[in-house]
Amino acid sequence: MSADREFCVVCGRTGRVLTDGLCADCAAQRTRLITPPGLGVVTMCPTCGARKTGSRWDREGASRLLTSEDLTPLLYIHPEVGVRAVRWEETQRSGLLYHFHGTARLRFRGSERDHEVELTVKVEHRTCPACSRKSGRYYTAVLQLRGPENARRGKATVLRARLERQWEELMTESRADWRQAISWREALPEGWDYYAVDTLAARSIARLAKQRLGATVKESATLVGRKDGADVYRVTFCVRLPSVP
Repeated sequence: MSADREFCVVCGRTGRVLTDGLCADCAAQRTRLITPPGLGVVTMCPTCGARKTGSRWDREGASRLLTSEDLTPLLYIHPEVGVRAVRWEETQRSGLLYHFHGTARLRFRGSERDHEVELTVKVEHRTCPACSRKSGRYYTAVLQLRGPENARRGKATVLRARLERQWEELMTESRADWRQAISWREALPEGWDYYAVDTLAARSIARLAKQRLGATVKESATLVGRKDGADVYRVTFCVRLPSVP
């Protein structure tokens, strides 16, 4: 409620919106608008920079430096507070412990104000599943990059150089998660073999090669074992790219 005759029970000012007898300024002084955790923890993959949130890994390829995207979600925000932005400044570092000073621009009960906050964060390095699989040469699919089936054979190095240029062109149009699924490659006299840790991503790349570069695609699967009572297959995509005119 508010009225000209009503006044804040703490500061005595009138003409302000009151909630439970307090103006916004006095309420802000008596409310924990932002509460930092005792110790914030950020779990980061040291290889690719991905962050672990709950049971999920995301932000693959992110900076190894802690940013607002890492720090601000660690804060407890009062339900009546809207956070406009938080500027963070690293004040001290000791091993994997980082100390930050933050200046938050908040909106609380109709008015904006700045709020200072101190935050200590521990970085836990843990290899994400994708990097773990790559380091162990794990793969679920192979993309065999080849030239036309009936083309005259020339120098293997010339063929691979052409195929590599076409592959790089294809990668510029591919989704980031498709590119990240490629673990390693091997050079062969007839072209390149690209090993992928995600069969769906490999299939999507093969289809894109067909759409964008006029490639022919043949798919085959090989039974490699059983896991949890189900057959486990590795899939091979033979992608033949036409010669460049």
